[in-house]
Amino acid sequence: MVDHSSRANAPQKLSVIVPVRNGGMTLARCLQGLAESDYSHFEVIVVDDWSTDNTPQIVERSGAQFLRAPQPMGPGGARNWGARHATGEIMVFVVADVVVPPEILRLFAEDFLDDPDLAAVFGSYDDTPARQNFLSQYKNLMHHYVHQISSESAVTFWAGCGAMRKAVFDEFGGFDAEKYPQPSIEDIALGHRLHVAGRKIRLDKRIQAKHLKRWTLRSLLRADIYCRAVPWTKLILESRKIPRDLNLAYASQLSAFLVVGVLTSFVLIGLHVVGLMRLPWLPPLAAMVAAMIALLALNWDVYRFFFRKRGFWFATRVVPAHWFYYLYSSATFALCAAIHFTSSPMSSARRVTKQG
Repeated sequence: MVDHSSRANAPQKLSVIVPVRNGGMTLARCLQGLAESDYSHFEVIVVDDWSTDNTPQIVERSGAQFLRAPQPMGPGGARNWGARHATGEIMVFVVADVVVPPEILRLFAEDFLDDPDLAAVFGSYDDTPARQNFLSQYKNLMHHYVHQISSESAVTFWAGCGAMRKAVFDEFGGFDAEKYPQPSIEDIALGHRLHVAGRKIRLDKRIQAKHLKRWTLRSLLRADIYCRAVPWTKLILESRKIPRDLNLAYASQLSAFLVVGVLTSFVLIGLHVVGLMRLPWLPPLAAMVAAMIALLALNWDVYRFFFRKRGFWFATRVVPAHWFYYLYSSATFALCAAIHFTSSPMSSARRVTKQG
């Protein structure tokens, strides 16, 4: 006779998959954090995506299982390769520049044990980023804030520190490494597929990990625009549905619109000042001031959060950085949407008809 109750309470084995390419600066700390876990029933699989540094030696010293990808695959493909060799019931995905505290693996295991219907769960960065420069603090704290105020019933997935049942992962074919061969939104796309299929995804706000990445203006713009905004916009346009969660809540969409209004008013005032336009300057000035006040009001909780965490001077610098984010995000969305609709089959058909 099988004792189902004892089986249900048995510890679940976790397979922690860490994709890495040239992670020599952070991988050792990542693996040390996993080694200090207070949950013991897990394995660590490091998938080397063709590193040229000392990554293999770091993994060897850690005692983790080392796999070398058969060819450069990107993080999505590397995670898929690791999943093929995983023996756990739950797969935990951690990036090589993230350090998890001792309780994280236990919290993942508890979430899946407590809810048999749960397909995936993820957390956020903590509120003490490792790097001290402004952009690193701003970027990581913003990630923490957005995840901490969002609904626990999620419509997406995050593979920086997230977990998924292996059966679900296999059923959905894992990450789309063919469509996303570089670091991109492969995790968001997988979460979207799960959500559309009615699978349950949770944002567990107790799960917080430390990010070691040092952000610069160049790396931030590349990640936000090329790796995130462009493919995310394409996914939204293809699915014809804008999720109302995380960075795409109504307040964020309205803020993006207002930032465009501020810039437009500023340009009109400038044209008047240099004599290229004879329109009255007072209406665009009033519109610009009204839009700026509305932006401050809409995002007051964000700026108050930064004030509490880092003080007045830091929060003051966050305001223009945040508005700049809204500006290039909305510009990227508009450009991608224009390309999408002008190059759609219907648009092509209209052009052919007109030419005929």
